[in-house]
Amino acid sequence: MNNSNSSKALGQFLKSRRERLQPEKVGIKDISRRRTPGLRREEVAYLANISVTYYTWLEQGRNVKPSQEILRNIGLALELDDDELMHLFDLSEIGSLQPQENIDEDEEEDSTSLYTAVRQLNYPSFIINDSTEVLAWNKAAELVITDFNAWPKEERFMLNIMFSDEKIREQMVNFREFITYSVAVFRGICDRHPDRPEYLNRAEWLCEKYVEFKSLWEQHDVRQKRITCGIFQHPKVGLLEFQAHSLSVDGNPTLHWSIYTPDSMETEGKLFSILDKNLDR
Repeated sequence: MNNSNSSKALGQFLKSRRERLQPEKVGIKDISRRRTPGLRREEVAYLANISVTYYTWLEQGRNVKPSQEILRNIGLALELDDDELMHLFDLSEIGSLQPQENIDEDEEEDSTSLYTAVRQLNYPSFIINDSTEVLAWNKAAELVITDFNAWPKEERFMLNIMFSDEKIREQMVNFREFITYSVAVFRGICDRHPDRPEYLNRAEWLCEKYVEFKSLWEQHDVRQKRITCGIFQHPKVGLLEFQAHSLSVDGNPTLHWSIYTPDSMETEGKLFSILDKNLDR
């Protein structure tokens, strides 16, 4: 693990959160013209009760080890939400973690057994890795979300699919909310794993291909994986509302099993109708 890379990610994250916060929101009245948006470094340091030099070192990516108390104070000063505060703690401790270079080397070998497990479910379900490659899926996912079989393997990763599949964009009622969440989750993964250059390579590829992804990526927003909503307007049966759950697979934190459970009996009935009649989206 490269400590300089993790410190750089921490510094970039702090800078992005500082520039997001307006002075008047934290009670700072300043009529002078500011050359950059948000708070100044000295203002964050004051609010966090730490020295300007120490905070500057953190933003510059110096190899310093802040205490939990300092991190909490910075979190309060920058008004971080729970996901962002957890991310701040993750980044500050990342240098002590061991790299996970070989954790997914058997994904190809495991994909057959994973597919067997996933396809037993009647609810839309698929498995992705940290770089959002889709490793396994079932028929319900094909009929509700996208025809994963139609995607070449090198393009079959969820962030690419979400941005390029026009049907998803048209039929997913909460598309903007969901894609913003998805990019923020991936941003957090990339920041926490600077030892995995393939993650950053994927992000750079997406930035070059999709202006919308680039805009979201540069906001530095982060989210932890949690239960979300997936709402679709299916052309044959109408509105489908799901809760999207994400579970780790066999103790492997880089594999994520997504299961879309119907939010109502009505949605479940429509889903079974889609499966019985093989109704394409």
